Amino acid sequence: MDPADQIADIPYLPCPENPMDWRDLNRFGTGDRGSDFYKICLDYSQVLWRQRLPARAILCLDRAWGANLEGTEGILAEWPLPYRALVYLLSNAPEAVFLGNPRVHFQHYADRLGEPRIEQRKWRSWACWALSCKARPDLPGDPKHDVEEPAIDKISEKLDAHGHPGETLLWQQTLDAIER
Repeated sequence: MDPADQIADIPYLPCPENPMDWRDLNRFGTGDRGSDFYKICLDYSQVLWRQRLPARAILCLDRAWGANLEGTEGILAEWPLPYRALVYLLSNAPEAVFLGNPRVHFQHYADRLGEPRIEQRKWRSWACWALSCKARPDLPGDPKHDVEEPAIDKISEKLDAHGHPGETLLWQQTLDAIER
């Protein structure tokens, strides 16, 4: 890659030194998707970002939010749920690369999730939808998708009920920190 095409790392994600590809995620299969899986998702999201693939990096963050964590794992102290990473990515994605429409992505994702932990993952997706709406107000919603978009208070209430301890505060601080 031409050095002029390089972009700064996302500061809210780890910076893996070794090459990675999709096989690093797939080795987990449907088995243990705990702390190790979460860390690999964060690592690979950074790798995809470095490769100028922000839409795919977001999909990798989706997988991190879906990891089977209780909220007390040590990895979360070092690498909290990647709400800040998402906002950084949305705010810094180069115009010449494919970002897709994260607002629509999270809107559809929240409405179509299945088990495991459907409520937790659903409300995290709505939280990411709210971040996307605020960070990228230029991106339209999907008017053909018949779904009730929740208010911020509802997202907070549901994250309190289904998220990790302190997750709602982390999300609200991230939302509040977005510059208009």
